Amino acid sequence: MAGLEGMEQPRGDGRAIASRWSPTVEDERAVRALEVHGDPTEGEVPLPSLPESAAVARRLVQIVILRRWGLTPKLTEDAVLLVSELVGNAVRHTGARAFGLRMRHRRGWIRVEVRDPSRALPCLMPVQEMDISGRGLFLVDKLADRWGVDLLSHGKTTWFEMRVDR
Repeated sequence: MAGLEGMEQPRGDGRAIASRWSPTVEDERAVRALEVHGDPTEGEVPLPSLPESAAVARRLVQIVILRRWGLTPKLTEDAVLLVSELVGNAVRHTGARAFGLRMRHRRGWIRVEVRDPSRALPCLMPVQEMDISGRGLFLVDKLADRWGVDLLSHGKTTWFEMRVDR
């Protein structure tokens, strides 16, 4: 909460209005997302270019990393954050109707890809403490071990990779 120190936060009655995502809690919606949209490890999963698709992408990443690949909650949490940033960029900046999500796991690495039809390259911007937007690629750059963009004949794939123990 950089920049909010000393500011009074609204207090409720102590009950949470919406549950916070937790990688250690089994999410029925993640299982449902896999059933409805498909498995991003078997092929590219197309999703509509809508803000709510970020939640679907997060759930798909969550269930694959935790359940299918059996990797750590910390890695899952970081990957969920990063895919959310890449999807947000695809939805906000490309004008596309859809984007694709794909995930790969090979010995020692995971890779998450977001493909969109725009050939405009994402730009890593300098971030100031009080900035309220523009932190997406900054986070990707800080948390991923590698990331990049592959230009395609019709669009691009923005990806990140993270080291894993197996």
